[in-house]
Amino acid sequence: MRGFTGAGYDKGRALPVQAAWYAVLHLLFATWWFPARWRPALLRAFGARVGQRVLIRRGVRVHWPWKLDIGDDVWIGEDAWILNLEQVTIGHDCCVSQGALLCTGSHRRRSATFEFDNGPIRLEAGSWIAARAVVLRGVTVASGAVVGAGAVAHRDLAPGEVLTVGGAPATDVSVPPVSAKGTTA
Repeated sequence: MRGFTGAGYDKGRALPVQAAWYAVLHLLFATWWFPARWRPALLRAFGARVGQRVLIRRGVRVHWPWKLDIGDDVWIGEDAWILNLEQVTIGHDCCVSQGALLCTGSHRRRSATFEFDNGPIRLEAGSWIAARAVVLRGVTVASGAVVGAGAVAHRDLAPGEVLTVGGAPATDVSVPPVSAKGTTA
């Protein structure tokens, strides 16, 4: 670890802007008392692209707003963490539920200096990241796909795919499709 350099990683803004964002994040943005309707405006002020009718609840953490693109009609639940060392794109009509983590950062485990191995995350239209789910670097969650509660998405998900976990140790389990009447087929 001593030789870690962070080579190739660009924070995207100068140190004073980073410091200003951290102050705003911790003193206003993530607090319980700050109005949810003002959170998108704060993100925009720091370079994020944020659509209309976006709801961001208390406790949400965004690492770098200038590396964030949010579409229209998006919900981001309490205590979600967008650890966006690289670009995160959230399409329209998406839900990132309570305590979910979108993590674009990683490290090269075989590197003697543990250098970064980061990658962007893309949530396509209508996808849902359920409570305490994790989406790792380089993953695309396709349109209508779901990362179920507590699941870890370490690979791309196909349109409409549902990734859930069950058991100990956790394993993928199948989920029956939902019929037009809202019951399982």
